[in-house]
Amino acid sequence: MDDFIEQHPIHTEIPVAWGEMDALQHVNNVVYFRYFESARIDFFTQIGLFKELQTASIGPVLADNNARYKRPVTYPDNLLVGVTISDVQTDRFMMHYTVFSKAQQAVTTLGSSLVVMFDFKTGKKSVLSGELLASLKSHEKQV
Repeated sequence: MDDFIEQHPIHTEIPVAWGEMDALQHVNNVVYFRYFESARIDFFTQIGLFKELQTASIGPVLADNNARYKRPVTYPDNLLVGVTISDVQTDRFMMHYTVFSKAQQAVTTLGSSLVVMFDFKTGKKSVLSGELLASLKSHEKQV
């Protein structure tokens, strides 16, 4: 687990809830997108992305969202969802998620999201502010 935390200094811990399991007795596939969302929101909060949404009505929307399931997860467990950023451009960037099971001491799921900035006033794509662009670039990793 120490290696995971070292490789993913930006991570969110999420407890697995009993109700997230399905009839096959493992966490349902759709739940992982909620886990990704929780980690994404934590990251956005850390870099101040929501301030721009409040002041300029410019914020993130998902253009693409993917998951690759490597191992089933069951209750009880606590997951660490690591976030890395790549492909930062003026109006978009990629977020990568790595889900680590504390119970299994293994990576269980990989995911990614293409995040595009959107102007909610005009209904059109927008660019990242200089401050947000610099913050994302400081977190960018080659994937």
